[in-house]
Amino acid sequence: MPFLTRFCFVALLALVSVAGKALAEPVDGGHARVELISEREVATPGETVWLGFSFELDEDWHIYWKNAGDAGIPPAMYWDEATSLPEDEIGAIEWPVPHTIEVVEGEIMDYGYDDRVVLPFPVKIPEGAGETMRFGGTLDYLICKDICIPESVEIETVLDLGSRQVPNVKQADQIAGALEDVPPAFEGQARLSEQGETWLLSLTGGQVAGMGGKARFFPETHDIKHAAEQPGEFGADGLQLTLTPASDSPPETLSGVITITPEEGERIAFALSAEQGDPLEGTSGIAASDRQAGTSGVSAGMMVTLLSLALLGGLILNLMPCVLPVLSIKAIGMVQAASRGEKAHLREHGVWYTVGVVLSFAVTAGVFLALRAAGQFVSLGFQLQYPAVVAGLALVMVLIGLWLLGVFTLGTSMQNTGSGLASRSGNAGAFFTGVLAAVVGAPCVGPFVVGALGAVIDKPWPIVMAVFLMLGFGLALPFLILSFVPGLHTVLPKPGAWMERLKQAFAFPMFLTAAWLVTVLGNHPAAGATAFGAVILAFGVWLMSVSGGKLKAPVLALGAALSVFAIGWPIVTGLQEGPEEGESESYASVTPEPWSPARVDELTAEGKGVFVDFTASWCATCQVNKRTTLTKPDVLRAMADANVTFLVADFTRPDDDIAAELKKRGSPGVPMYLLYGPGASEPEVLPTLLNPGMMKRKLGAFETASLERDQQGD
Repeated sequence: MPFLTRFCFVALLALVSVAGKALAEPVDGGHARVELISEREVATPGETVWLGFSFELDEDWHIYWKNAGDAGIPPAMYWDEATSLPEDEIGAIEWPVPHTIEVVEGEIMDYGYDDRVVLPFPVKIPEGAGETMRFGGTLDYLICKDICIPESVEIETVLDLGSRQVPNVKQADQIAGALEDVPPAFEGQARLSEQGETWLLSLTGGQVAGMGGKARFFPETHDIKHAAEQPGEFGADGLQLTLTPASDSPPETLSGVITITPEEGERIAFALSAEQGDPLEGTSGIAASDRQAGTSGVSAGMMVTLLSLALLGGLILNLMPCVLPVLSIKAIGMVQAASRGEKAHLREHGVWYTVGVVLSFAVTAGVFLALRAAGQFVSLGFQLQYPAVVAGLALVMVLIGLWLLGVFTLGTSMQNTGSGLASRSGNAGAFFTGVLAAVVGAPCVGPFVVGALGAVIDKPWPIVMAVFLMLGFGLALPFLILSFVPGLHTVLPKPGAWMERLKQAFAFPMFLTAAWLVTVLGNHPAAGATAFGAVILAFGVWLMSVSGGKLKAPVLALGAALSVFAIGWPIVTGLQEGPEEGESESYASVTPEPWSPARVDELTAEGKGVFVDFTASWCATCQVNKRTTLTKPDVLRAMADANVTFLVADFTRPDDDIAAELKKRGSPGVPMYLLYGPGASEPEVLPTLLNPGMMKRKLGAFETASLERDQQGD
């Protein structure tokens, strides 16, 4: 071949190569670069190949989903006659999940994409295809920012065919990424129900059970108002959304995409079709977060309220019986320090005590968040569900009590005396006292704390941490203030022999706390009764010993009576036969039954009312409600008259079913009280502090309604 001929041949090949590459370059439509891409450079006949329309949009511009919403047009491809396959043999676009585009707040809402997006579609290569296949034509799309502009581009690609597949790595990755964003089919149940002037979309199934966060439904049609809010709730088995209809009656089937965005984690989505029917059970209980109020779902005003409740709850913890014994140690140290006029060291103790309290609550919050991230439900006082922790705390209380009695010393003592106040062990003692106060205070939380933590239990970690820290600061605040009050040493009493006696007396609240922990640890009532009896007996012996034989007859009689009571109490109240495992103790004429979701369903199906007591032996508020309300004969008679069954959910030890129910109802822990009306599928969540009057009023309303139904039946 002559040189000139060979040169022209090579040049021609180069031009063809350049032209081929030019075909693969994106086409600039004005505000977007558009390209027809393929996952293959060489495909094999008989296989299905994924192609895609690739868009790179200018900043702040967007195109539309297959349902554009209130305004807009989705992209449309018009294949030319040179395309190797008929249009009806080219697969439809698999649409990735869109996002909302609020055009006019509350009035116009669109659905679409911005930045970069690939719209993939499948093509089946015929068995008898030749050496190449061409796909091309005109792609029209509406692209919008402040204004909307229709754009049109001519795009094409040529696919070589051979006996072996050759991938186009870059474009295959783009298409694979787009296919990952295409929502999979929802495998559970979906229902559409009329609820007055709104529609209720409810979903159940393993893909959505137990989730929380923010949900949004993207309809494929215009049956609902796109710009309307979609209030949602989550339940143990799924979720429900309230939709605002745009038509007079619901369609037989409502299709679209449901998206769920957890507070922590990435958005998930499913394609579904909901048929008309009754709302699905287990899809309500916990309100979905409102992301329109901010990423946290908590407004600034609400956050101030929650932190105020946490601070108030921490202050009230200082009055709780769980905490008072520990605070007695701190009080002794402050009196001793103030008596010597050592203001700087007194302030150091206040600061170190505060650090101990706040750091303990921070650690508790960290464990809470870590377990929550692992998918576990964590409640207030969860550490006392573990016998090893309870036993360890009981032994610590006994050791502190023995130290207070003077049986042994810890260096210059835990809270220091005299000149030892400035030593390192003094600060360590104050820090340890703060830690101990925080640990034993957990089961004594009141309604202020429960309200604050219940509102943020599923919120992002900074909000949860802030509430826990404020709770700890509230617990430490009284002693912190006293540590910095000028002239405090002139207000507090002077030390003397009375202080040693008071210090010894404070040992017995420690022993009582240890005895209470034994009741949490023990399964038989005799365990706790014997422990309390032993403490009272020890107190009587100590009272007589410190008198040096000089106590008057009335005091001696009191000590003897306490000793006799200490011995007799376990025999009378504790050593009786305890309930069998799985049974509950009887209250008057009512015998509570163990709770289970199946038992609730069974009773409500029979038309009965149900009261559920979510409790734990380590929960102080639970025990107060039990003694002041739930064991009162008049309350129990009202329960029996209203045909209400009493169920007990004991959370003393970890229980997955109870944890799921607490989570479903948005409760941070026990106590929680549910009251189901006769035959009702959903309960009323009662306040955490009960009283007999409230209970009798609610139960009386059930009894009155039952009588009215009976009279109407007659």
